[in-house]
Amino acid sequence: MRYSKLFGKTIHNDPKDVKLVSHKLLLRGGFISESVAGRYYFLPLGWLVHDKIKRIIKEEMDRSGAQEMLAPTLHPLELWQETNRTNTAGFELLKVKDRRGAEFALGGTAEEMFVDVVRKMTVSYKDLPFTVYQFSNKFRDEMRARGGLLRVREFVMKDAYSFHTDDMDFKKEYEKMGETYRTIFKRLGLETDKVAADGGYIGGEYCHEFVVPHAEGEDKYFASEDGKYIIHEDIATFTLEEMNLEEELKNYEEVEAVRGNTMEDGVKVHNLPLWQQLKDVVYADEKGDLILAILRGDLEVNEVKLKNVTGAIDLRAATEEEIRAIGSEPGFISPVGLKGKVKIVADKSLRTVVNMYGGANKKNLDALNMNIDRDFQPDLEGDIAMVQDGYLAPDGKSKLVEKRGIEVGHVFQLGYHYSKKMKGAEFADKDGSLKPYYMGCYGIGLGRTMATIVEKYNDDKGIIWPESVAPFKHHLIVLGNDEAIRSTADQLYNSLLAKRVEVLYDDREGPTAGEKFADADLIGIPNRLVISKKTVAEESLEYKKRSEEGAKLIKISEFLSTLDKV
Repeated sequence: MRYSKLFGKTIHNDPKDVKLVSHKLLLRGGFISESVAGRYYFLPLGWLVHDKIKRIIKEEMDRSGAQEMLAPTLHPLELWQETNRTNTAGFELLKVKDRRGAEFALGGTAEEMFVDVVRKMTVSYKDLPFTVYQFSNKFRDEMRARGGLLRVREFVMKDAYSFHTDDMDFKKEYEKMGETYRTIFKRLGLETDKVAADGGYIGGEYCHEFVVPHAEGEDKYFASEDGKYIIHEDIATFTLEEMNLEEELKNYEEVEAVRGNTMEDGVKVHNLPLWQQLKDVVYADEKGDLILAILRGDLEVNEVKLKNVTGAIDLRAATEEEIRAIGSEPGFISPVGLKGKVKIVADKSLRTVVNMYGGANKKNLDALNMNIDRDFQPDLEGDIAMVQDGYLAPDGKSKLVEKRGIEVGHVFQLGYHYSKKMKGAEFADKDGSLKPYYMGCYGIGLGRTMATIVEKYNDDKGIIWPESVAPFKHHLIVLGNDEAIRSTADQLYNSLLAKRVEVLYDDREGPTAGEKFADADLIGIPNRLVISKKTVAEESLEYKKRSEEGAKLIKISEFLSTLDKV
């Protein structure tokens, strides 16, 4: 490709309001261009990289035995209604109507579609297991699109779905797909951690993210120092230290407390430890029903865990008016006396402490010696606390270390979550009886993966693409307009094309050598070849790897001969 003819050129200035390195470099390098918030054009350079990523994923998926197909982009809305995901998806569904009035959802994920196509077939146990996958556009009406390609409203995903007779058969595929993912990401230049995570709106009992460790990553997860436990913060559990359980239960009492509304204010007024204070946080779910989450004062509420315990789809902080409407006061909330007025959810940490103190539901009034069961009774009890760096792992032996990273893939156990909700999603077993499929699903976002590669491979000059995904293998630059120089560069370019070598040829006449080198560094193609007055005189080219500082002269004939050996 001649750079003079390439659609999409480099941008010299940093785009405004762009924070992530990958977002900035992909825009400046001419790989992507923003349409509207959360939606991007992939320009020719970007699409070449995207296609390389897709090719590697396809090769490894095919090698695993999975079969590629394609489902329609428009999903009949009744399929989503059949599984009740019109109400429970973690994003707002984009819906359209055709001229007949039929309703469709723009697919954000495709479990229902793949179950539907399978249930239309006559399948017996002899046909199982099998895995089918697709590359398709996905649409998610995200509340806040951000981070360039890392969180968008439209993107290409590889999504796969496996169908099995039972959980034992499924577990074999789950392990195989995990290894397939590790191979895919290794070929893409990405080392990943396999992190237990929350399934969210996808469903199922367990799942794992494949996360590339990165200091600026949006995912926070924890790994035990002994390496035995690695888990996303959304579902991470830890060992709770028992605090003062040896104390006798004291009498409940209410006392005047002229203080501010923070936990720290309570500590100062009562001169008692933070862990002995009762933390009360009021939420409203998607229906507007109020939930009071209570836990030990030195802990924080994990909203994902709280959703899982309560079955809520969405949570927001309750307003001061909503808090007062249940007979309480912001900053002085207490579960004592609120039974039946709000759903009270207690964290298991309340079993590690006695004689707690905190608000008493009236301004400047606190309660002392509150104890679970005696003074208040929760409606639900479970683990709703957020893990922190340095906490002990569940086995109590190893400390948890906080890590950050970028999710590039996700694998899910679905079990019977869809097959039992969608009528006819059954296979004929050995005895002729019909049984529901046991399922799994497996996703990789291609644009997100592309951005992650850039986040890992860059320097202050630009991108440094791994050869496996680079848009071209070589970046040929001609310096000077002398006929001999131009002729030599053109001949080299044509020789590379004849050998089917991928090459971007910067044949522009106007830019200086410095400008061309800066563009080459920004674009990040692995190998730079320079033809200049100096090199022509020696029938050579200047060769430099993008990832290295030094350049060297190589005879053109020698360079071309090495390509024949590859």
